[in-house]
Amino acid sequence: MWLQLRCGLEPRPLAALGAVMVVAAVLAGVHFWSGRPQAVSAPEPVKEGATASGVPGDPGSEDSGAPLRPEPSPGLPPAVAPGGQIVVDVSGKVRRPGIRRLPPGSRVADALRAAGGVRDGTDVTGLNRARVLADGEQVVVGAPGGPWPVGGAGGGGPGAGATGPVGPAAPLSLSTATVDQLETLPGVGPVLAQHIVDYRAEHGGYRSVDELREVDGIGDRRFEDLQPLVRP
Repeated sequence: MWLQLRCGLEPRPLAALGAVMVVAAVLAGVHFWSGRPQAVSAPEPVKEGATASGVPGDPGSEDSGAPLRPEPSPGLPPAVAPGGQIVVDVSGKVRRPGIRRLPPGSRVADALRAAGGVRDGTDVTGLNRARVLADGEQVVVGAPGGPWPVGGAGGGGPGAGATGPVGPAAPLSLSTATVDQLETLPGVGPVLAQHIVDYRAEHGGYRSVDELREVDGIGDRRFEDLQPLVRP
């Protein structure tokens, strides 16, 4: 009544003004109520042994009731063929040449035994029968026309009491030589010989002798020593 008499308002505009004021008061109350500070509870500590997979329904989560499934650890795959075996090619002067499947950790002697043994009269002086085999390796026994001639201690011909390699008769083929044969080259040990074979397996053989420069462990000086003794 005071506002109506003071401002000279009619009842209808006065009612509208009152409604606007009520709505404004309600909105202000809601705004201040939603912005009030609230208490936040600290997260629960993670239980020991829990895995990172916590999706409900997952076979390895606790919500499914199944036992926790360990995550596979990253790492290099084992150097064996599928089935837990290694596959080697045994050729040359053996009784049953061909592909042989052997347990991991087998040695050259095991591969020769699986191929029926070495033929009678074959010289295996330069063959390291105690070396551990790798998957995909080739073992050549007494290949004809090999890189080293076999002679006696007194310089006799082939078959006259062989004692080991005496010198290169022809360049050694990088595409077919075994690790044992590569070790007979000057300055080439077991590790470097394996690098040469690994490069051959990765690149499908050698197309030129210059590719030896790309093998790990062969510098310019060593390449100059090996270049006249090898061929692709």
